[in-house]
Order: sequence, then structure tokens, then C-alpha cells
Amino acid sequence: MTIPVRVARPNRLRRDMRASVADGTAFSLTVGLGESYLPAFVLAVGLGEVTAGLIATVPLFVGSVVQLVSPHAVRRVGSHRRWVLACATLQALSFVPLVVGAAMGHISTFGVLLAAALYWSAGMSTGPAWNTWIGRLVPRSVRTRFFATRTLITQLAVMTGLLVGGVVLQMTAARGLPLLGFALLFAAAGAFRLISAAFLAAHREAGSTAIDERVVSPREFLHRVSNGEARLLKYMFIVQLATQVAGPYFTPYMLLEAEFSYGAYVSLLATAFVTKIVVMPAFGRLAQRFGSRRLLWIGGFGIVPLAALWLISKSLAFLLIVQVFAGMAWGAYELGTFLLLFDTIRDDERTSVLTTFNLFNAVAIVAGSLAGGLLLKVLAKQQIAYMLIFALSSLGRAMTIPLLLKITGVARRTVTVGIRTLAVRPSAGSFDAPVVASAPAQACESLRGRP
Repeated sequence: MTIPVRVARPNRLRRDMRASVADGTAFSLTVGLGESYLPAFVLAVGLGEVTAGLIATVPLFVGSVVQLVSPHAVRRVGSHRRWVLACATLQALSFVPLVVGAAMGHISTFGVLLAAALYWSAGMSTGPAWNTWIGRLVPRSVRTRFFATRTLITQLAVMTGLLVGGVVLQMTAARGLPLLGFALLFAAAGAFRLISAAFLAAHREAGSTAIDERVVSPREFLHRVSNGEARLLKYMFIVQLATQVAGPYFTPYMLLEAEFSYGAYVSLLATAFVTKIVVMPAFGRLAQRFGSRRLLWIGGFGIVPLAALWLISKSLAFLLIVQVFAGMAWGAYELGTFLLLFDTIRDDERTSVLTTFNLFNAVAIVAGSLAGGLLLKVLAKQQIAYMLIFALSSLGRAMTIPLLLKITGVARRTVTVGIRTLAVRPSAGSFDAPVVASAPAQACESLRGRP
């Protein structure tokens, strides 16, 4: 009887891992086909530049607040699996009002913001619970290789969705039916998220259940990071704040002010995103040799001039070069911050700590976008308004350099980090979340003795 048991476990694990890759692929197609085109849809339906900018940030903030219930909900239902499945299904349904609005040719500002808020609330509520679930499912001995492969496949899926979406919009716009293109994209995005949920349902739930999850309050979280990590988190908050003054408004600038076609718009998005994918392995080796803090310095200095470079020219060729540099700089910044943050998270607190961190990050995102939107509104959305917010964004990033130079942290030697791409953004290539389980557990000594 011992032989069947030994054979069944690897087979069951392989099925789980295949299902995880399929889930990630389907979800990534949802990102590439759906959420990434929401700002463009807002412009196409006539809701204006400010709404197009806020659609990329305000719903994300709402989602960050709503996802605070995730640790409590997991404890309530007694299963990470059941909670993630429910949220994934709800996220798929969030595309229904968008499909209807695109088909009818009209949707209110409140309606599109509500649909996007539902999308982000459901999506962000799955993230921390999924991290804990998949971390307990995949054995530590194969995590590095598995998550590296999974990340590459899912990033290619995002890219595929993005390019297919651009082709569909270019074709329908050429026929005078751009909103039909958006209806098709959103319908496909919702369908792929349902497929993703089906593959999630094929996973088993290994290890202990939610009963041993410990909830870390925002107050306790801030108290814990009041030593070494406080500088890093403060730096990341201010960088995000400065970045989002301009970040959400690159889409309306490209489509309305610069009058780029959907094809040119997608080319700019794809260039930064692909560059990030290509340079990540090299940056991983760089961090392995010199440490994650130096990698963060490269990214921190590199992101400073990016927004201001858009002041120089509207030439597509020039902006494609800018996007290459953007992908490189943001890739270094994100990998450096991911590696430094990993050192503070315990397994039994991952769900709670990640939700709290997401909240503070979203506060910076929405605050920056509101400031940029206010400037656009006051200056009547003229070109000078875009120039001003681009310049202010780079100035704000430059002011973070003193904080960057004071950051201390562990120079990790294992640097392969799994990534979940949640959205594609013109100014940063993508909005990514780390798969915490992809890095070996290496909690700080200060956390080891905590109850």
C-alpha cells in the first residue's frame, strides 16, 4: 500500500501546479484584455481625461480598503480556497456592466467607477489569501523554479492579451465602431476570469487552514516597521505619491493630446512592459552579486527623470526609447523593493500583512492621482497642464533621493521572485504584486519570537 501513496502525491502535486499555471495564464489574459483598457474606454465613451485618470487609481484604493476584510473572511469561511474562488467569480462578473455600457454606447461616471471598484475589491481580496494558499501547496524545494516559470508564462499571457486587444480596437475603430471593440474585449476578459476560477477550483487546499492565521492590525504593522523598514516604506510611499501625480494621465495625454492611434498607444504600453520582463533576470543576478539595496538605488535614481522626458517631444520614436528606459528603471525599483520587503513577512501573517501594506500603498496612489486630476481640471486640460504634472512628478521623485540613500536592508542571495501582474500602466510598464511564497522564508530575527 505504500507504493500507491508515494506515486499519488507527486501526481496530485503536478496537477495542482499545472492548474496554477493555467489559472495564472487565464487571469493574465483578463488583465491584458480588460483592466488595461479601462482608461481608454472611459475616453472613448466620452467621460473625459480626469475620469480616465481616476479610473486607474480610485477603484484600486477602494479595493485596498475592502480587502482588509480578507483575513477575517478567510477565518470565517475556514478556507483560503473557498474565499479565493468566491472573489475570483465576483471579479469576473464585474465586467458585465462594462460590456453592457460599451454595447449601448453609454455608461455613467458612477457606473464605470463602481464596476472598476468591484473588479479591484474582488481581485485584491484574493491576493493575500492566494499567496498563503499557494505557498502551502507548492513544496519549498521546487518553489523557485516553479514560480519563475509561472511568472514568465503569465507575463507572456498579459502581453498576448494586450496586443490582441490593441489589434481588435484598431480594427473596430477603423470601421467606426470603437465601442464594439471594447465590448468584445471586456466580454473576453470576464470569460477568461471565469476560466481562471475553474482552474482555481481544481486546486486542493494543502496544509493547515485559516484557523492559524493571525490578524495584524494597521497600528501593529506600523509599530513593527518603526525600525529598519520604516525608511523603506516611507520612501516607497512618497515615490508612489509623486509618480501618481502624472501616472494615470499618460493615457489621456497619448490618446487626446498627442492624438496617437490605438496601435501606437499599445506599442508604448507594450514596450515598457516587455523591457521589464527582459531585464528582470539580469537585475536578479545584479542583486545576487551586489545586494538588493544597490539594485534599489539604480531603480530609484532611474525613475526620477522619466515623467519629465515626456516634455521633450511627442515623437512616437522618441517616446518608445523613453519607455525602454522606463521599463528598466521600474524593473530595478520593483525587484529591489520586493526583496527588501520579503524579510519582514511571516508565513502565518502573510494574508494580514499584505492587506495592510496594500492599503498604505493605495492611499499614496489615489492621493497623487487626485492632485494631478485637480491640476488638469483647474488648468482646463490644456497641454500646459500635462506639462506641469509631468514636471512635478519628476521633481517629487527627485526629492526622495535623500531617503533612498538612507535605506538599509538585507542583501539577499536568493533573488528569484515570482510576480503577479495586476495591471499594465503606461508610466511604469505594469502594476505588479510579489508572490511571497516564491522566496525562501527568511524572517527577521525581531519577528521570530512573536506570538
